[in-house]
Amino acid sequence: MEKLIYFDNAATTFPKPEEVYRRVDHVLRNVGGNPGRSGHRMALSANRVILDARDSVAGLLNIEDSSRVVFTSGATEALNLGIKGFLRPGDHVITSGMEHNAVVRPLRAMERKGVQVTKVKCSPEGFLDPGDIKKAIRRDTRLIVIIHASNVTGTINPVKEIGEIARERGVKLLVDAAQTAGALPIDVVRDNIDMLACAGHKSLFGLQGTGFLYISPDIQLEPIKEGGTGGASDMDEVPETLPERFEAGTMNTPGIGGLGAGVEFILREGLEKIRSHEAGLTDRLIRGLLNIEKVIVYGPRDSGRQVGVVSFNINGKDPSDVGFILDSSFGIMARVGLHCAPDAHKTVGTFPHGTVRLSPGYFNTVEEMDVVVDAVNKIASL
Repeated sequence: MEKLIYFDNAATTFPKPEEVYRRVDHVLRNVGGNPGRSGHRMALSANRVILDARDSVAGLLNIEDSSRVVFTSGATEALNLGIKGFLRPGDHVITSGMEHNAVVRPLRAMERKGVQVTKVKCSPEGFLDPGDIKKAIRRDTRLIVIIHASNVTGTINPVKEIGEIARERGVKLLVDAAQTAGALPIDVVRDNIDMLACAGHKSLFGLQGTGFLYISPDIQLEPIKEGGTGGASDMDEVPETLPERFEAGTMNTPGIGGLGAGVEFILREGLEKIRSHEAGLTDRLIRGLLNIEKVIVYGPRDSGRQVGVVSFNINGKDPSDVGFILDSSFGIMARVGLHCAPDAHKTVGTFPHGTVRLSPGYFNTVEEMDVVVDAVNKIASL
């Protein structure tokens, strides 16, 4: 059987820790009930799965009250809730030129409803200057929405400094941590984060279709969906209490259980160990690619300033063709194109064709870095 090398962890981490598979299987086979909907033992067991996962997430991110963690279908739903549930016509919001469409498109929808949006430019490496954020703040600015690390270049934004500016000026901060939760240390108190949107299926090692939004006690949001919450069924409006206010409908108990197991793995393994391993792989990959004639590497090109996301192109070759050859001839899984982030590609100069993106993860090896570099070298010489 052909050995495949998975280098698309920025889209979804693979494989997952074994305990994630075991947890999901256990919930499916032995728990089974609907959380919060009944008083029998299986329903109570399902509720415990949800509560344990919520507490684990809170522990990882220094969230004092775990009820402020609202589970969603992913970072996209979390960002939609944070943006559409907070902004009102006449508000001004600041974002950057490196954002994912999960931010760009909800903001565009809010513009049509009377919200004003300012996009702060970033450097060609994807860096955002906090001073430019400060300059963009107006009297009617209510929200700053910033990606923590780019899904195109891996560039890490100075969230703590931006949070300090936001706090000083009375503006709320929503952080897109899809690429950083589980990969970088995040402390919502230290970093002055008012809302944090996370994907469960990336560096948190959970399943696709999971994520969450942290909502600080200072934030008042309107729900973007209504329905059954298990309690307060006599009311024709969703309750005010969290997390029920934003978790209408049946919960994805197996998926959330798997997410909880992924977070437990990170807490047990140690974030510093995970970060160190991924940084080493990233630096080795970057150095190898830079030594290949015709290859252009985008972004910081330094693991100290980026997560494990490396975008490159080969002069004279379409990134889609390169990705196809990597897969078909070498068994290497990469992602090509615009990565749902056209603004980022405009910033780094790779629009409209995009790049080839390699994203090593915790379960990749040094030897695999060398195999990938060798494969790119062979493609470049064709």
